[in-house]
Amino acid sequence: MTRLVKTACVRNCPNTCSLIAKVEGERLVALVGDPDSPTNAGRVCPKCLVYPQRVYDPRRVLYPLVKVKGRFERIAWDAAVDLLAEKIANLIKTKPKAFFYYQGFGSRTALKLVNRRLFNLLGPITTLTGTVCGGAGQAAQDLDYGSRISHDFRDHLKSSMMIVWGRNPAVTSLNIARVMKAQLVEGRPVVLIDPVRTQSEKLSSWFLNPKPGSDAQLALALARLIFEAGREDKDFLANHALGLEKYKEVVFQDDLAKRAKDCDLEPEDIKTLAQMIMDNKPVAFVLGWGLHRWRNSHITVRAIDALGAVAGSIGRAGGGVSQGFEEYQPYDWSVWGDSLQPHSRRFLMPILGEELEKTEPKIKACLITAGNPLATLPDSQRVRASFSTIPFKAVCGHFLDDTALLADLFLPATTFLEETDVVAGYGHSYICPVNQAIKPLGECRSDFDLFMALGRKLGLTDYVKTAAEWLKIILAPTIKMGISLETIKAGGAYQPDIPHVPYEDFKFPTATGDFHLLDHFEEPLVRDPERPLALISGSPREWLGSEIWPGEILTLLPVTINAGLAQELGIKEGDPVWVTSELGRLKAQAHLDPLARPDVAAMPRGGWEQHGLNVNVLTRAMLTKVGHGTAYYQTRVSLEKVD
Repeated sequence: MTRLVKTACVRNCPNTCSLIAKVEGERLVALVGDPDSPTNAGRVCPKCLVYPQRVYDPRRVLYPLVKVKGRFERIAWDAAVDLLAEKIANLIKTKPKAFFYYQGFGSRTALKLVNRRLFNLLGPITTLTGTVCGGAGQAAQDLDYGSRISHDFRDHLKSSMMIVWGRNPAVTSLNIARVMKAQLVEGRPVVLIDPVRTQSEKLSSWFLNPKPGSDAQLALALARLIFEAGREDKDFLANHALGLEKYKEVVFQDDLAKRAKDCDLEPEDIKTLAQMIMDNKPVAFVLGWGLHRWRNSHITVRAIDALGAVAGSIGRAGGGVSQGFEEYQPYDWSVWGDSLQPHSRRFLMPILGEELEKTEPKIKACLITAGNPLATLPDSQRVRASFSTIPFKAVCGHFLDDTALLADLFLPATTFLEETDVVAGYGHSYICPVNQAIKPLGECRSDFDLFMALGRKLGLTDYVKTAAEWLKIILAPTIKMGISLETIKAGGAYQPDIPHVPYEDFKFPTATGDFHLLDHFEEPLVRDPERPLALISGSPREWLGSEIWPGEILTLLPVTINAGLAQELGIKEGDPVWVTSELGRLKAQAHLDPLARPDVAAMPRGGWEQHGLNVNVLTRAMLTKVGHGTAYYQTRVSLEKVD
């Protein structure tokens, strides 16, 4: 008989889809969308449809491994836990900062909060701060609103117009894609703005293709045109916004001709878009993660926030400037336990290679869970070199990926289909169940089981609890608001404290209670005559993050370039080419697009270096100026045909 188990995708994707796992006997046979879900409404992406193949791939590691004389050998679980516990205990006693815990974003569930708590109970070890995701965008909106709160995606259906900016919902946000389709059916304009042509172009009524990194200039140009027409939201700007005069100085600093040149757009197109904004209120501005990946990305996000204020979108149904949600909002954050160790050392994730290399005391042992830093972090060669110097490295995972190959101890992790947990998304405010669909394969264990085992070995008796006990503690704030754990496990629930339309009362949690307008402008500074192309490494349709698996391995990564540029360089469709940055070069396969911008090289992110597919051998390790994010797109490259 077929069992149907409600669960949810826990991987690093804003959609966090509700799923139905179909199980025959003890075997997972299919993953489909939950038709009762208010978010994905029965839809799933291709990455989810093939996930059962990942679960049962014969190359998945199902038993603990230890490296002996450079080769992996099987080891018993108890012996593996003893070995790891011994390394932790020895360093905690002598030099706690020499132990490093790397907690990645590969699985983003409630029970992951207890991981770092274990180390905070033990002592001031080294952990992480910063992000390779949306830290810059969230920090920028916190400057404007006091605390970022996005509109519920269903509220976008009330908009007269959507502007989807730097986002590819067809690949990364099924809920937003669904709204875009509905808006088109209703005959409402949906404008897509992106330096790269993506699958989402077919979901838009108009596509604007500006110069990479020029989004702030475009937002300022649009605001100027609205001011000049006298169509700005005068009441909001006068009574609920702070810094109008300084903001207007920034807006009027350059005229339309200069801004259009900066964006490499026709002035008439910018005028048309401004007129559309004025004539179709409310406008929903929906921002993507591509906007965050520049050094000055806070300026971009704040410029669009301010445009939303000028356009009359803030605090109004169908409007807003929506960037994302806090996926840990439903939880009791104190479970992390960071207050127990205020002096712990924190390495900045975006520049981890440098941090490991230069900081004293050096790391002597580390544990890596839910991450593959050698594939996901920029300047991956430096990250590899730095990790290689650590005497003992333990890695939890599914496959022997780039990071796992460096491990001295490999601990096989369960997939989300073999676990019980709860997950909340950063693309919506729905809390989803993670109900175990199948038994763990082989000797795979969840992170939670591993950490409870370590807690027992290290004598932390109060820390060791069942998953159900910890979930009730973690979800206590949500439970107090009337959402029971049983309700979540049965199918999910919306977070009760997140409004569908934030700031309707025009009261903002800033120091002044006002919305704060952008007060200065900084050039993106991405010019490089020797490397004329911006490297845009976006999310591929086929895999998620670095979760490429052996069944998805390509011969070469594709690089999409303008067909005219390719002709100048003597490159034809399918030719192998060298993509070269200041850090090195990567062989790729040319894909020619006559409509692509001639200053962009677009490549998928997340591939493994062991197969020659890691775009991060090219990307610079650079922090965003606000939010400790990663400025991946600051990297410039050149192309040449492989001889």
